[in-house]
Amino acid sequence: MEPPMNQDHYDVVIVGSGPGGGTMAWRLAQTGKRVLLLERGGYLPRERENWDSQAVFVDARYQAPETWYGADGRTFHPGLHYYVGGNSKVYGSVLLRLRARDFDVVRHPDGEAPEWPVKYDTFAPYYQAAEELFHVHGLRGEDPTEPPADKPYAYPPVSHEPRIQELFDGLKREGHRPFHLPVGVLLDERDGKALPHSACIRCDAFDGYPCLTNGKADAQIICVDPALARHPNLTLWTGAYVERLLTSPSGRAITGVELVRDGQSRTVSGDIVVVACGALSSALLMLRSANEAHPHGLANGSGQVGRNYMRHNNATVLAVSRTPNPTKFQKTLGLNDFYFGSDDWDFPLGHIQMVGKSDGTQIHGEGLPGFLQWFPEKPFDWIAKHSLDFWLTSEDLPRPENRIFYEGGRVRLDLTESNMEGHTRLKQKLRDLCGKLDVHPHLFDRSLYLGKDTPIGGTAHQAGTLRFGTDPATSVLDLDCRAHGIDNLYVTDASFFPSIGAVNPTLTIIANALRVGDSIAGRL
Repeated sequence: MEPPMNQDHYDVVIVGSGPGGGTMAWRLAQTGKRVLLLERGGYLPRERENWDSQAVFVDARYQAPETWYGADGRTFHPGLHYYVGGNSKVYGSVLLRLRARDFDVVRHPDGEAPEWPVKYDTFAPYYQAAEELFHVHGLRGEDPTEPPADKPYAYPPVSHEPRIQELFDGLKREGHRPFHLPVGVLLDERDGKALPHSACIRCDAFDGYPCLTNGKADAQIICVDPALARHPNLTLWTGAYVERLLTSPSGRAITGVELVRDGQSRTVSGDIVVVACGALSSALLMLRSANEAHPHGLANGSGQVGRNYMRHNNATVLAVSRTPNPTKFQKTLGLNDFYFGSDDWDFPLGHIQMVGKSDGTQIHGEGLPGFLQWFPEKPFDWIAKHSLDFWLTSEDLPRPENRIFYEGGRVRLDLTESNMEGHTRLKQKLRDLCGKLDVHPHLFDRSLYLGKDTPIGGTAHQAGTLRFGTDPATSVLDLDCRAHGIDNLYVTDASFFPSIGAVNPTLTIIANALRVGDSIAGRL
């Protein structure tokens, strides 16, 4: 295809630098072809506030200043972060594979999580490559639900600090099978202490914080910056907001990427265009790009663009240990014993993991009356010193009415909760366990963790808005994540998920980007 005279032309243009786009840039830079990576934000500033819980959680210093609307007309601020590395700059860095059974139909009381058209076996080698690329520290064989793997983790598990080791031992004593969480982290430790040269220092500001020492395995640190340093054929433009994608008159090819950068509008083109803005923003870009050939949005012949949105039923809860919990790096323990069901319930409950350690500032910011009811004499700092913090994830279903779209120029996100009974039962299981493990059996919700003024469930695990499948009538992308009917447009964030399981989605995004990257590299 001859580039128009006034355009910058590249072999590949990638929109978005998070785990899907950053990994794709890393992979395709190795082909030697000219690759342009576009990011609407800049680099997240390295500053003391990176590790300040008031700045990060209470003031929402790094959260995007967007205002969206719910179905009820109320406004909210989505938990999005526009930086090089995308939302991975503030993600928890837990990188789990979907379970093998998650790729099949999973039955829930409210309906079925649909089958994937590509199975675990196809993803397995890419999962392995993704774990190695993102420095995942873990230990195979502990988690009873883990899918088969040919090789061990390339990096040893992150060690438990004493109070978490007590919890681990207590769970085992009760007949459970806790496991070391697989964490993507640039950590070199001995005897539970970070070595002098280790980027990660095992501090208490891991997880929802940006990492000041660049010790978190995020898309910027792992993919974007190393690829830029190694490959002069890769170019990064920051502050580049893509307004729309332009197509040929037939609508079968993307001919231009219209963007605004430094207040200036310009258009670039690529033989291949990869969209990876995150499931919500990618769907919005497709809708903004409607034209005569695609009157309802790009690749939207099925009417499914923006629909089937999933984000997990997530909750961050705090339990109060009877003994102090001086743990700093708390995110080391997971439990999947209730993932597919329990002795008193035939349906999946979900996944339990530790989450970043709370402090008095966060607890105060939550404004939680519940604490005062049970611990009326205790200050927030006492509660923080005794807190054990958990993240609970249950599967939600991809319903067509759960969708993101534009209404009168405003972004509207419609969401009806599903599968909440399993989630409620998972919380009860955790309460029951606490009662046996020297922990008060009360759980307190930490709402700020999912993003300030973000509705329940948050947007952290956004997925499903451009699902892949074999039938263009019911899906948006084909099995290579190429848009049905548009030869040179691919999508590599979590938009493609037909269902979401109950583990953190990021490793699957990375693995899929490597898989699709191989396909695109073959075309180039």
